[in-house]
Amino acid sequence: MPLTIIRQDITKLNADAIVNAANASLLGGGGVDGCIHRAAGKELLEECRALGGCSVGSAKITKGYKLPCRYIIHTVGPVWHDGNSNEQELLSSCYRASLQLAEQYDCKTVAFPLISSGAYGYPKAEALKVAVDTISAFLDSHDMDVYITVFDRASFDIGEKLYNDIEQYIDDNYVAEHTDRFRGMCGSIKAMAPRPMMQSQPVCYEECSSNSFDESELKKRVMELDESFSQMLLRKIDELGITDVQCYKKANVDRKLFSKIRSDVAYRPSKATAIAFAISLGLDISETAELLKKAGYALSHSNKADVIIEYFISKGIYNIFEINEALFAFDQSLLGG
Repeated sequence: MPLTIIRQDITKLNADAIVNAANASLLGGGGVDGCIHRAAGKELLEECRALGGCSVGSAKITKGYKLPCRYIIHTVGPVWHDGNSNEQELLSSCYRASLQLAEQYDCKTVAFPLISSGAYGYPKAEALKVAVDTISAFLDSHDMDVYITVFDRASFDIGEKLYNDIEQYIDDNYVAEHTDRFRGMCGSIKAMAPRPMMQSQPVCYEECSSNSFDESELKKRVMELDESFSQMLLRKIDELGITDVQCYKKANVDRKLFSKIRSDVAYRPSKATAIAFAISLGLDISETAELLKKAGYALSHSNKADVIIEYFISKGIYNIFEINEALFAFDQSLLGG
């Protein structure tokens, strides 16, 4: 999946490059910067001394040394003042400059921390939005797997209002559904109370044998199968007048996986991938249900992730990255493939 949010210590990632939220001197500091320098070893400091520092919004690259990555890309994020001091553009520039360096050095996988959201005071929800918007814009025209790493849940924030709205939607749909189901089960248990034994009825073998297996009828039904997931997906792409690339990029799906789906009419994607394509196509709830059915799935109020996805579709929000941020915040699997 091209853009993924993960809970991971960035110094332990086996990526082509990891990004260091550095200070202007590039000589190490606190937070992520200090962790990376300690894990990489003193050779990193020696190379950084020769770089002559780095300006805010820019990036420079070094070897990875003792880290599992090949390269470390050092970028200097802005200190948050009031939101009116060019912070957003400078933070966005950090991500763009880092991604451009990664491309220049032929990196296929890159991992970022949430730049400026620690000691520099950038509000976490806004810092995340800048990160996702900038990275996703870059991925519109580039093939690269990018990770946003979050060390722990406390360092991740999608915004209080959105979180509360989704939480309320879950309460209204997920919890109520389970309460109703429990009550229904209680009724079923009562209905299953022991009853007087009844005399068994004789089995009519002649009647059973009349329902003989009709091979020709079975073949006919198989030949009349509905369109497959792949066929419906490609039909919807044509109807919307979008390109294959636009579709799989918006679905957070890589080109190789889309090629498999396109070339195999019977291809059965994972549920996460099937939903991702429904989101990329902007399908409403009923159309989403139809597309998922083609792959053998359904949205269910017994599944918290499904309820969250339904919340976004009901609001007409089809940004896969925004949906994934919410899924991550609620500790659910992300969409894409």
